[in-house]
Amino acid sequence: VQLQASGGGLVQPGASLRLSCAASGRTSELFVVGWFRQAPGKERDLVAAIAWYTPTTKYADSVKGRFTISRDNAKNTVYLQMNSLAPEDTAIYYCAAGERYPAGPWDDQRRFPYWGQGTQVTVSS
Repeated sequence: VQLQASGGGLVQPGASLRLSCAASGRTSELFVVGWFRQAPGKERDLVAAIAWYTPTTKYADSVKGRFTISRDNAKNTVYLQMNSLAPEDTAIYYCAAGERYPAGPWDDQRRFPYWGQGTQVTVSS
């Protein structure tokens, strides 16, 4: 599975951005797709994740109510709609995908063997 992330940029506080993660290859084997982010000097953490075939989602507490993850299976694409962006959302955002096995919690990066390149999101006035 190959993942291509896009949609990052420089925005002002309060603005919105939508990130896209296009998957190709053996997408029929996917179980979950997630967005992680890594700010300078910090660890890479889960932002949001969505099951590939069910409506199940998971969000980091810091983005609940502001970010929405969705997918379009016909396009093999997962989106991250980010609203009310704040400077603390500045980070490199990565999309990642995992199959049913090995199983594990969605906030564990080891659960995701497939990773796209990062896309920079900068929130600054």
